[in-house]
Amino acid sequence: MTGYIAVLVSWLALLATLYQLRLQRTHNEKSLQPLGQIDLEDRQGHLFIHVTNNGMGPMIIEKLLFWKDGKMHTTIEACLDLAPQSYTAIGVNESVRKVILPNGRLVIFETRFENGEEDPHRVRQQLSPIRLQVAFRDIYGNKTTIERDFQWFARYEMKEGQQ
Repeated sequence: MTGYIAVLVSWLALLATLYQLRLQRTHNEKSLQPLGQIDLEDRQGHLFIHVTNNGMGPMIIEKLLFWKDGKMHTTIEACLDLAPQSYTAIGVNESVRKVILPNGRLVIFETRFENGEEDPHRVRQQLSPIRLQVAFRDIYGNKTTIERDFQWFARYEMKEGQQ
C-alpha cells in the first residue's frame, strides 16, 4: 500500500514540475518580447524616421513595406524623388535582415538640412503621403506588425492651409 502512495506522490511531483516548467517558459516569452515603435522627428534641421525597440527582447525585422498612392514598395527610396546623397536610408529584405536590440533603433530615413542640398518643405511634402509597415518577430518566432503613416510631416502645410 505504501508503495502505491510513493508512486502516486512521485507522479504528482513530476506533473507539478512539468507545469512549473510550462509557466516558466510562458513567463520568459512574455518578458523577452520586443515592443516596436515607429518614431518621427523633425526639429532643428534634423529629420528622421526610426523603428525603436522599447521591449526587453531582440526585435528581428522580417520586412519593411512602404505604401504610397496605393502602391507597395520595399524601399523608401522608391517613394522619394530626392537626391540619394542628401539622406540616409536602410533597407531590409529576405537576404538582409536586421535585429534591433532592446532600447535600440533602426534608422529608416534620416537627413540634416545644414548644407542646403534639399529644401525641408520638399522633403516633408514627399514623406507625408507614405505609410510604413514593419513586420518583425521575437526570438520565439511570435510575429507582430506595426504601422504608421507619415502624415505628421505635413503639419506645417496643414497649418498654413488653415490660416
